[in-house]
Amino acid sequence: MPLPILLASNDSDFAQDVKAEFQAQHPDVDVYLLGEASAEQALLAACWRPPATLLKEYPNLKVLHALSAGADHLSKDLLTSGLPVCRIVDNEQKHGMLEYILWGILNHQRDFELYRNQQAQQTWQTAKQRYTGEIQITLLGLGEIGSYVAQQLAQFGYKVNGWNRSLKNIPGVSCFDSNTSLDPLLAETDVLVNLLPLTQATKGILSKSLLDKLPPDSYLINCGRGGHMITDDLIDAVESGHLKGALLDVFDEEPLPNDNPLWSTKGIVITPHIASSSSYSTIVNQVVENMALFESGKPLKNLI
Repeated sequence: MPLPILLASNDSDFAQDVKAEFQAQHPDVDVYLLGEASAEQALLAACWRPPATLLKEYPNLKVLHALSAGADHLSKDLLTSGLPVCRIVDNEQKHGMLEYILWGILNHQRDFELYRNQQAQQTWQTAKQRYTGEIQITLLGLGEIGSYVAQQLAQFGYKVNGWNRSLKNIPGVSCFDSNTSLDPLLAETDVLVNLLPLTQATKGILSKSLLDKLPPDSYLINCGRGGHMITDDLIDAVESGHLKGALLDVFDEEPLPNDNPLWSTKGIVITPHIASSSSYSTIVNQVVENMALFESGKPLKNLI
């Protein structure tokens, strides 16, 4: 009999949906939600924003498995517990992120937001078209997803700089590591794309000191984490006209509160954390595969 799994999430609707997928795909696996009877039997916790007290409440846990590509939604106590932490690696998710970022780039490059506003005013007026080879993209973060996005954008014909903690080698992409100053890269950037993980070193990186170094009329796409962004600094940069605008998919508080000024800042486009996600079937299959590997004493996949 396969080992039982604990679904540890502060989002009850999401947890119920994932549990239903587990039951549909793997009916022989017992899956428990937080607080359910016998949940303490689980040795593996499948996590999305789990409580920081998870290991105190469930001391039998031996493996933590993020239900996402990143694990920054796990608390510091969980990440430093010494337990193995796995994540989801999904080619479909990589491509979904590319689609989202490409939409944001084209929205800026081809002035589609301008034309949408002109339609509301029944105005017929054309802007000068800019071509792909004229656009310089700077991408922060070259992990699994970032490397894929950078390479694909280069293949589309964009000029792409990639900046990462460690140096990467990506065909068609000019790669730099954290020993390289961002300043000269920012100075030639038309679109800045953030896909960094959220760490102490990257928290608040999208601040006035960075945004001021971008050229006038440049554009920001943030698909990293809300904690990367200093909201007031971004609003000031857009409202002053220094930045042409921004596409934001992630926020410190989600859902974004109704009174947050980002909602009403002209030039800022907001989406509800939908840039890309793995299908539930992909998520549960990868978790079950790692559970079986753990049970048989074999190396786990996609360890962080």
